[in-house]
Amino acid sequence: MQRPMEGVRVLEVAQFTFVPAAGAVLADWGADVIKIEHAERGDAQRGLVRVLGYEAASEGSSFFPIMEGPNRGKRSVGLALERPAARPVLEKLIRESDVFLTNFLPDARAKLRIDVDDVRTINPDIIYVRGSGFGVHGEESGKGGYDSTAFWARGGSAAGVTPPDADRMTRMPAGAYGDSMGGMTIAGGVAAALYSRAMTGRPSVVDVSLIGVGAWATQFTVNLALMNGGPLPVAARPRHGSATNPLIGAYRTADGRWIELSMLQPGRYWAEFCTLAGRDDLAADERFDSTDKVMANAAEAADLVAELIASRPFAEWTRILARGDGQWAAVQNSWEVGQDPALRANGLIAPVVDADGVERELVASPVQFDGSAPGLTRAPQFAEHTDDVLRELGLSDEELLSLKIDGAAT
Repeated sequence: MQRPMEGVRVLEVAQFTFVPAAGAVLADWGADVIKIEHAERGDAQRGLVRVLGYEAASEGSSFFPIMEGPNRGKRSVGLALERPAARPVLEKLIRESDVFLTNFLPDARAKLRIDVDDVRTINPDIIYVRGSGFGVHGEESGKGGYDSTAFWARGGSAAGVTPPDADRMTRMPAGAYGDSMGGMTIAGGVAAALYSRAMTGRPSVVDVSLIGVGAWATQFTVNLALMNGGPLPVAARPRHGSATNPLIGAYRTADGRWIELSMLQPGRYWAEFCTLAGRDDLAADERFDSTDKVMANAAEAADLVAELIASRPFAEWTRILARGDGQWAAVQNSWEVGQDPALRANGLIAPVVDADGVERELVASPVQFDGSAPGLTRAPQFAEHTDDVLRELGLSDEELLSLKIDGAAT
């Protein structure tokens, strides 16, 4: 696979998933990503033993998916940035890096002297990247945020998927849901900044906020609300189909699974669906024998579609619908996504060998180059590469030992 970021060094001073996910994507693309973890505590995400009610680690092994996903392909250096002895090491790393990634809050950046001016004083050509909850301007610029708050709640997704009469808010469908999208967004910003620097000689400061990514994800309805000058009216959605199309939306099968139909041209696909379902008579029915009639009687047609789908099991419907031209999809759980034939055919579920030598699998980042799937390497163990990286910087064994005795390095 072409690795367009080969030769680029990224220095990451970040934790959890939002900004580290960007480092993982850049590593997939060939960058040398050095992850700075606190010399004693490491990335705080390493301490999460349960996530969304699930065990976060693989029992009896070092495989830790919550770290593997956003940290694969990196090298980990344990460095206590608050200790004076660690400063010369950090400055050497900054001098040799093209990109500096961080999601530390402004006060922490100032305390550790890793804000834009601090880093640019050491390396004027470095691209400086800040991931934040609520942006770098305004009253909330110093406020921390997670994807559940800044992306999901504030960005509009939670309201968009929670019915008006619900007694509880719909939660994110997966851990680090907005963080993962935000990390991909940052990686794209870094690529643009590297291109700009190559063309103009000027480095950029790149800012991506979770609330900005959240608003971008819901931009269709946000833009409509802005056009209308106020909140959108609550639309009364039919139980099945849409107001003018019975071949839209989710339908439940006989065994309780779901099929999502998205046949946006009812006139084109109605007769085909009826034939596939073994009900040619419905296509000739005077209520539905033209596009206008299907649209005018969509509610009645949708009830019939619901009855048909409910009469057969999921597996049978996937075989039936696969014979047609209309657009549809099986509603899949996380295991089924991992087995999806399209993902596997395109190398988007990729093998990786963990620290114990066991072959595992991870979801690959979705961007590919020249039709090739990425080759993944595992995430680092805590501070696994401290000695290697510091020796590359020219430190002697005596200097390494001194840093470790001081508590500045692990």
